[in-house]
Amino acid sequence: MTAENLKTMSVTDLVDRFTDVTLLQYDAALFGLTAKYNRLFDKMHAIGEELKSRPGDQRSALVPLLVHPNRQVRLMAAQFTLALAPVASRQTLQELSDAKVYPQAMYAMGTLRALDRGDRKPT
Repeated sequence: MTAENLKTMSVTDLVDRFTDVTLLQYDAALFGLTAKYNRLFDKMHAIGEELKSRPGDQRSALVPLLVHPNRQVRLMAAQFTLALAPVASRQTLQELSDAKVYPQAMYAMGTLRALDRGDRKPT
């Protein structure tokens, strides 16, 4: 998946690809496949950046994923929509944190703490 390929994809296709990649991340995290997880993170990040670069910041198309059945999908959707849907994104992060199902709970807790301290500024 190259940057050029992403530029030719529709917003719907990008959201579908984001979902697919985060589901693969879930499996990689579950089995401790760190290198694979990191490669998938890079792909997911590229998709998020492509959505952000679209007119009107199309990351808003990820908001419905905040209620996806998979907690990795919810976590990453929340991370990428904090600037656009801060209340819903924080609520999702809080729910993940409260569920204490790791590793997603750990990442959600860390994000919430960074937001509360002001170390992270959603953009």
